[in-house]
Amino acid sequence: MARSNEERTIYLIDASIYIFRSWFSLPDTLVSSDGSPVNAVYGFLRFLTGFFEATRPANMMVAFDQSSTTSFRNELYPEYKANREPAPPELKLQLEVCERLVEALGVSCLKHPRFEADDIIASVAVPARDNGYNVVVVSGDKDLSQVVQEGDLWWDYARDRKLDVQGVYDLFGVWPNQITDFLALVGDTVDNVPGVPGIGPKTASRLLHVFKDVEQLYERLEEVPRLGVRGSAKLAHELGERREFVMLARQLTALARHAPVGDQSPHHRIAGAKIRALDELIGWLARGEGYVDRIRSACTVNSTR
Repeated sequence: MARSNEERTIYLIDASIYIFRSWFSLPDTLVSSDGSPVNAVYGFLRFLTGFFEATRPANMMVAFDQSSTTSFRNELYPEYKANREPAPPELKLQLEVCERLVEALGVSCLKHPRFEADDIIASVAVPARDNGYNVVVVSGDKDLSQVVQEGDLWWDYARDRKLDVQGVYDLFGVWPNQITDFLALVGDTVDNVPGVPGIGPKTASRLLHVFKDVEQLYERLEEVPRLGVRGSAKLAHELGERREFVMLARQLTALARHAPVGDQSPHHRIAGAKIRALDELIGWLARGEGYVDRIRSACTVNSTR
């Protein structure tokens, strides 16, 4: 029997962006039954509710960042993400609760100390496609647009912006398989990866339109002054001076496709809500009963005790 479109779709969710948005946007006066702040958990629960109702997913995986200091990228470049303040204890607690919430909903929840959530998403996408599933990456992080291949979507859920391969090009000026090179050239201030002085998004897009990737760019560096780009002679000099770091930055901005994602089923079918665990979490949260009922009614599989 042919599977429905939803049965053939897997949603790969970047949890952190929705948790941190809630942490910063909702008041810390939202507290649990024991007085702990729950603004991030509550906001994440609201996101999950809306997402379940909008998609009624059959296959779904939520990826979390386990650590901001133990990634393999920190071994390559110790300054990677060094500009970020450590998560305060009250946020760490909420991150743990968000993981428990996902698991209680019967949804696959993955994290790893050496691989970031983005790497996990990119790695899960590989066997999912091999098994005939359409991949939808749910995140507002442009880094994850590099995962998109034909048949996939990158969905910025908060802005309701869905991009396919052409959409990524239209928005960023480069193709998904050029995002790594794009970020290596312009830098990524969020992750503390400096780019090449004088190269912004438009210049990077122009360079990658001509040279396709940074390897070709450096092989043909002598052509840069003839591109007609403003300050191109100085730009060629800066590129030459920064070659070693651009190549390092490319390793930092490229998502790993080999993160150990365990022996999970490649399509991560939702197993069904675990009612007792959910009841305990909602009791502690001291709010959200209606949200959980809405999620459960939107699930495509049965709940269990």
